Amino acid sequence: MAKRILIPDTDLSLCPMGMGTLSAGLKWDGEQADRMFGAYLELGGNVVDTARVYQDWVPGEIGRSERVVGQWLKRSGCRDRIVLITKGGHPKRTEPTDDIHVSRMTDADLRHDLELSLRALQTDVIDVYFYHRDNLAQSVEQLVDTMESFVKEGKIRYYACSNWSADRMRQADAYARSIGARGFVADQSLLNVGMKHMKPLKDDTLTCIRGDVADYHRENPRNLAMAYFCAVNGYFQRLLERGEIADEDYDTPGNRETAKVLQAIAARRNTGITQAVLGFLLVQDFPCLALFGPSSEQRVREAMKTLEIPFTREDYAPLL
Repeated sequence: MAKRILIPDTDLSLCPMGMGTLSAGLKWDGEQADRMFGAYLELGGNVVDTARVYQDWVPGEIGRSERVVGQWLKRSGCRDRIVLITKGGHPKRTEPTDDIHVSRMTDADLRHDLELSLRALQTDVIDVYFYHRDNLAQSVEQLVDTMESFVKEGKIRYYACSNWSADRMRQADAYARSIGARGFVADQSLLNVGMKHMKPLKDDTLTCIRGDVADYHRENPRNLAMAYFCAVNGYFQRLLERGEIADEDYDTPGNRETAKVLQAIAARRNTGITQAVLGFLLVQDFPCLALFGPSSEQRVREAMKTLEIPFTREDYAPLL
């Protein structure tokens, strides 16, 4: 299994397993963060993913995740060992009444978020900066131009998108080519082994890597698919290891059958359910980086063990 993903026309060389930090500042912080990041780097990881909005919906602190990442970077001196990813432009999420359909993607919104991210992460430059959502009322020309201005100012190295449609990504690609720009280097959208049979998404601002979006990534390896919710919120692990239901949204007859297939894959490969769940992302027919969000050092080590298992598409044939 490939140990690095090279994004064409960039200097980015990425571990296929990226460490997400959605739980940073709530489930882990400080010395535990040091152990978790340390284990990830020790095992060959180099992609750390965060976002300005992570956990802002929990009262008490704004920008928790970026703060934890930034403090670890300062303590560890490991900034040059990682590809640092963060995201801006997410709708406001600090109050229960916030409407996630109210866009925050103007030039001013993005500049506000980026400056806060740079400060919290204690760095001069973000390696890959993402639009966390899309706003169809804004032209792709305007959105690409905003990111290009950040590149020219030296505040970001590359830019990307999250939860965009295939059509909008194609439009952005075409505009970037027309002005001689590199354009989007990655796309973060939902993809996991339980997605095919999950219940309808409650958040309609999220996009899945399927259908036209999957076709787009097959045709456009210059825009790397980065899959989030890769561990299916622990649904298959809890179901098969404890008989518990971790996420009702995934508990469907189709996913009960998927669980049986995953159990058989784990037995055949002599590995655990976590590796069988994450291995699905690494056998797609387009380049795909799996973002996992660990809750402990043990979970980091379990996730990274996936790279040691020689999973193939044939293993997952019933699920593809």
